Amino acid sequence: MRNVYDIVIIGGGPAGLTAALYSCRARMKTLLVERSLCGGQVLVADTIENYPGFPEGIKGPDLAAWMLKQAEHFGLEVKMSEAEGLILKNSPQDTFKVKLEAGESAEARALILATGARWNTLNIPGEKELGGRGVSYCATCDGPLFRGKDIAVIGGGDTALEDALFLTKFANKVTIIHRRDKLRATKILQERAFANKKIEFRLNSVAVEIKGTDKVQSVALKDVKSGAASELKTDGVFVLIGVTPNSGIASGNMTIDEQKYVIVDHDMRTSVEGIFACGDVRKKLLRQVVTAAGDGATAAFAAEHYVEGLKPDGK
Repeated sequence: MRNVYDIVIIGGGPAGLTAALYSCRARMKTLLVERSLCGGQVLVADTIENYPGFPEGIKGPDLAAWMLKQAEHFGLEVKMSEAEGLILKNSPQDTFKVKLEAGESAEARALILATGARWNTLNIPGEKELGGRGVSYCATCDGPLFRGKDIAVIGGGDTALEDALFLTKFANKVTIIHRRDKLRATKILQERAFANKKIEFRLNSVAVEIKGTDKVQSVALKDVKSGAASELKTDGVFVLIGVTPNSGIASGNMTIDEQKYVIVDHDMRTSVEGIFACGDVRKKLLRQVVTAAGDGATAAFAAEHYVEGLKPDGK
């Protein structure tokens, strides 16, 4: 006997979990597919201070656990599996099919993609080990945690310089580390960075190791021209070399941009009727837990209306 869901959500980060909460409360039969642990990037956040309702902040894993528990309270089903592909509908009354691991699949009248994005990493010793203990990938998330501290920013593009300028609101000093002798950011950002007395530069330099025991203490550098080694004492390292959306499952099925972000309208609808996308996988300005949650709520509400519209006379 076929087990057809009203909505299948792919991805269990804040966007997916919020979408699940809203769809379950709307009495939509909902399945959330997550390949690892629910929570996404918040699982590596030591403290989240900018999510409403927690004046003293909340641990990332704790917030994820509460989000999951709340959705499950309203009837969410969760399946731990990799979503490996999609089979689109042949007609509005047909179902989408999500191909899962081990030959399994899940059918749904509507799909919500909440697969998120992954930070581009340096892949150097100490980076993973000190994640959440001084190594960060999000200045707006973690900048206030480094008030009065010395910070290193790795990167030379627009994001790196914009975030370095933002970090000067909190930090004692910000050192920008870039592998080339010239920055790649737009000229106006370069002018602002060079004019800021809190910002210093280590050009022609690459980070080869992030050092520390319980927290970041320094970064080992190498001069790309001379090969000379040096060490920069720092309390935090912000790796700001871009993000890559986890949009592989959307590729070839719906419209994505040149950076592989899924294109949606203001109601989170993709170019395929019945498929919605929310959170960091979609093209957007601000990537935060609170915006992911907002996206998820909108996607679920839109998906609910889509599914209800498929029923005769709305019943």
